[in-house]
Amino acid sequence: MENNPTFAAAKNIVPMIASNVEQIASECSLPPVLSKIMNDAGLFRLYVPKILGGPELDPISAFYVVELIGKTDGSAGWCSFNGTALTSAVSRLSVEAAKELFGDPPDVSASGSARSSGTAKVVDGGYLVNGRWDYLSGIDHAKCLFLTCTVTDDDGPVRNEDGSRVLRVVALPISQGDIHVNWSTMGLKGTASNEASFVDAFVPESHTYKRTGQPFHENPLYNPSTSILCSWTLAAANALGMARGAIETFMGLAQSDSTNSAVLLRDRTSAQTTTGECEAILQACRSYVLDAVGSMWNSQLHKLDDLMDKAVQARLAITFAIRQSVEVVEKLFYAAGTSAIHDSNDLERYFRDLHVAGQHISGLHSNYEYAGQVLLGASITAPTYS
Repeated sequence: MENNPTFAAAKNIVPMIASNVEQIASECSLPPVLSKIMNDAGLFRLYVPKILGGPELDPISAFYVVELIGKTDGSAGWCSFNGTALTSAVSRLSVEAAKELFGDPPDVSASGSARSSGTAKVVDGGYLVNGRWDYLSGIDHAKCLFLTCTVTDDDGPVRNEDGSRVLRVVALPISQGDIHVNWSTMGLKGTASNEASFVDAFVPESHTYKRTGQPFHENPLYNPSTSILCSWTLAAANALGMARGAIETFMGLAQSDSTNSAVLLRDRTSAQTTTGECEAILQACRSYVLDAVGSMWNSQLHKLDDLMDKAVQARLAITFAIRQSVEVVEKLFYAAGTSAIHDSNDLERYFRDLHVAGQHISGLHSNYEYAGQVLLGASITAPTYS
């Protein structure tokens, strides 16, 4: 990590994140000063091409950055993961189009949604966008949104040869629409995952792309066949970071007695067993992710024929790590007893945040189904997005 200046920047910012965890949760967003510092350090755009002002990190280097942030606060880690996932879409736009959207020199900051929650009607030179999208994490510190739309014309939805609807992603400034502040959840409160709506917002053709289209920049990060897994790697990093934070918090709690016993928690067999089990689970999951994603990345770099086989293992590792991180915090939460329910310690925050993070598509059970179908040579019916 000594050769990763972005990691060094994140390490310097972590104390500021730690001092703001209560404000992050209470205000349901990152404090403006903190978000600006994180943005200026490139922590919301780890995969953005260097030519557009981004770090353009490989997924393993980016993993360590998000894991470090997530260990301190899940919402801040989520904003780093999600911001990186969304801003990497700028690779589908020309440099000229990117500068039109983000300035020159570009300050690429974005949120968005992979779900088609609106329409893009074909007009001269581009599209008219209408709709309302939700779960727009980090919208409070983003300039633009990348939104998936159903393409329409005067006759209704445009369809592919197989009868499915044509989808297209549009990039448009937030200022063209309205933000609806309605983010109220049990966890990841500080992600500001609010909604936005647009009415007849014009988007030029050059500010749109097909998700399966080829990127304008040469880097395996932007390979449309595996780019989603590079993004999901950071969802796993954030989950594993939070799980590590939960273990360390539990170990701190274990040094004191509980409400009903003078015996220190650390001296109880149940706590000792839980700690050992959770440590083993976390280390195993982390190693699996780093090995599987690292192997996939190696295949990408060297253009090997086994890339998609490696991608299946990466998808399994990512999903397993996220779901097991939730299991870890549950085990710790119940082992801590009554002490776990107080917001005077961080264990209940990790518990809430991880249970919300686990609902993301990268952690869905259907990812196991997809991998099983591939491994068995069956027809692929499991959804990529759900």
